[in-house]
Amino acid sequence: MASFSYLAIDSKGKERKGAMEATNEDKVNASLRASGFIPISIIPQNVLTRDININIGNPIKPRDLSAFCRQFCSILAAGVSITSSLHMLEEQTEKKVMKKAIAVVRDDVERGETLADAMRRHDKIFPPILINMIEAGESSGSLESSLERIAIHFEKEAKMKALMKKAMIYPIVVACVAVVVVIIMLSYVIPKFLTMFSQMNVTMPLPTRMVIAMSDFMQHKWYVVVLIIAGIIAGFRGFATLPNGEKILADIALKMPLFGKLKKKNACARLARTLSTLLQSGISLIDAIEIAARTMDNVIIKQVLMEAREEVARGIPLSLPLKESEIFPPMIYQMIHIGEETGNLEDMLDCVADYFEEEVEMATESLTAVLEPLIIVVLAVIVGFLVISIMLPMVTMYKGMDNL
Repeated sequence: MASFSYLAIDSKGKERKGAMEATNEDKVNASLRASGFIPISIIPQNVLTRDININIGNPIKPRDLSAFCRQFCSILAAGVSITSSLHMLEEQTEKKVMKKAIAVVRDDVERGETLADAMRRHDKIFPPILINMIEAGESSGSLESSLERIAIHFEKEAKMKALMKKAMIYPIVVACVAVVVVIIMLSYVIPKFLTMFSQMNVTMPLPTRMVIAMSDFMQHKWYVVVLIIAGIIAGFRGFATLPNGEKILADIALKMPLFGKLKKKNACARLARTLSTLLQSGISLIDAIEIAARTMDNVIIKQVLMEAREEVARGIPLSLPLKESEIFPPMIYQMIHIGEETGNLEDMLDCVADYFEEEVEMATESLTAVLEPLIIVVLAVIVGFLVISIMLPMVTMYKGMDNL
């Protein structure tokens, strides 16, 4: 289908610009009129005028959703209608993808649809937990409190993701710097010594011969390294698409030294916070478990939760399948068991979420404290090996001159 840019007038007399994919201009015209717009101009897009959207992962982050919910709640609390609130949110939202989704949701609500149903068509922008919370709020007449709860949820989720990124970004940056330093030394620094080495009438030590070979390889066959890296990445992605490949990688991620425990604690915090938020809004435990499972990044944890949902649907307490999975730490299923016994599951889940969020923060700080000196030592060993390899022939030559 072709892409068309359009300019139209909405029911309130305001200009609306946008883009639409259709087989021809007549289809765009009909679609706009069906949506209550009066088309002014419809122009086919070419390579130069086509809208370009470059999205790395999900363009809408938890912090964006938190701001959306906070603003929505504040506007509704001031007595503004839902459609007017959505119009105000559309105007102040900076991200084009979200702005477009809010505009469509507003139009659907104006035509009589519920807010949750209108959002459900944009599940790539609005996650299931937000849609279900809004649906529960609309049903109970407490939309403002539901938005406030989900805003807090997204704020805490954003904090957890920031902590995880903090734990990963330092070693990645230092590793990249180390690779760049080694490439520069092998490609530019060491070759300048090769001429001097060739004029020496001494036998080159093994480390020097190794470095010379690596330098020669980097200068003349660097593309092999690029092909190997590309092959490893392609093989890794291909393996992840195999029936058991994703599960194997997920299992490795949970058992990795240092990072494995951090991932488990982060999953526990997210699970407890999600369940608590949903249960407090009146959503059933079965639906809450399913929604929580969708938020998990690790496929093994997601599968365990989906199986736990089936067990709960048969009347088995949630704490039992979580315990039998042998993935979650005792703290989470023991606290859930106490909540089930006392009928105070929501408060217990809140306590568990707070506990594991603190654990994630402490584990992140500990991990960073361990990795910083470790990576510096590794980088020093690599660079030191290269420097010593260059110096060894000179030392050998000076010793030979002293013996003369």
